Amino acid sequence: MNHRVRVFKSGNSQAVRLPKAFRVDVDELEIFQRGDELVLRKPVNDLSRAFEILTQLPNDFFAEGREDLPVQEREDF
Repeated sequence: MNHRVRVFKSGNSQAVRLPKAFRVDVDELEIFQRGDELVLRKPVNDLSRAFEILTQLPNDFFAEGREDLPVQEREDF
């Protein structure tokens, strides 16, 4: 179901009122852009977003491997 909302100015920011159907039970939301979409979502407090990003990497990511620097020797204090 699509809803249309008006965008209005609130101080130096833009704002929208969320319709009742989209009420949330948190005080803060994450916002990000995906293509031409603006996405609002509850903050994720675990590694699920990191996993999501990693699964979107192409299959040939680091296909030629990677060259790690040698281990640095450090003094014990």
